[in-house]
Amino acid sequence: MSNSPSASSAFKPVGEPVTASWLRIGGFDAYCALPPAGRGPGLLLLQEIFGVNAHIRRVAEQYALAGFTVLAPDLFWRQAPRVELGYVGEERDRALALMKALAHDDAVADMGAAVAALRALPACNGRVAALGYCMGGRLAYAAATQCGVDRAVAYYGGGIATRLDLAPAIGVPVLFHHAGHDESIPPEAVAAVRAAMAASPAAALAEFHDYPDAKHGFNCWARAAYEPASAALAHARSLAFLAPLFA
Repeated sequence: MSNSPSASSAFKPVGEPVTASWLRIGGFDAYCALPPAGRGPGLLLLQEIFGVNAHIRRVAEQYALAGFTVLAPDLFWRQAPRVELGYVGEERDRALALMKALAHDDAVADMGAAVAALRALPACNGRVAALGYCMGGRLAYAAATQCGVDRAVAYYGGGIATRLDLAPAIGVPVLFHHAGHDESIPPEAVAAVRAAMAASPAAALAEFHDYPDAKHGFNCWARAAYEPASAALAHARSLAFLAPLFA
C-alpha cells in the first residue's frame, strides 16, 4: 500500500495565508496545513485522545502560520475514522476507550507512514519533528526513537513513564512540557521520565519545562483546564526548540 499522500479535495484557504486539506495516506486520512511561504520543516502533529478534532486542526494551522508543513494523522482510523470528540461526559469515556484500544505498534506504523509522506511532500524541506499532546505526547516521545524524526516535543505525555525502555535509544533532541497540577501524570511519573532521560545517551539532548500553575490539557483552549499564560510560554519554547529545522 502506497504511503504517498493524495488530496481528498483541493487545498482551500482556512484564514489567509494558510491553506489546509485532508490527505489520504495509505489506509488513513491526515489533516495537512501548509505554511505561507509554501515550504518549511515538516511537523507530525499527534492528537489527544479526542481525535483530529477542531482544536487539533486549529493547532495545525497555528504551526503552519509559524512556517511548518503540518500533518495530523487520524490515529483512530481502525476503530472510528475521523472521529471528533468532546472533553467531558460520554464523549470523554469513548475517547478513553479508543485510546486503550489503540495498539502501540499500530500507532508507530501510522506515524512512520505519516513521516514518510511528510518528507515526500514538495512543501517539506526534508526535516521533520513530532509534536503531540497527552496521548500524542507519549507518541511523540516514541517517534523520537521509532519513527526517524529529527526532534520531538511532548506536552504532558500520558504514559511516557510506562515506556522508559525507549529512552536509551533516543538520539535526537526531545522537549518535555509538564503541568504542575496534573491528575493524570503524578510527580513521581515525571521524576521517573527525568531520571530515565538523564541516564540515557540523549541526556544532553533532553529539555524539561514545568508549569506550576497549569493542569493537564493546559494548551487546549477548548478545555476547562486551559491556562493561557502557560500555553503561550510553552508554545514559545516549542517554536524556539524547533527553529533549527529551518536551517
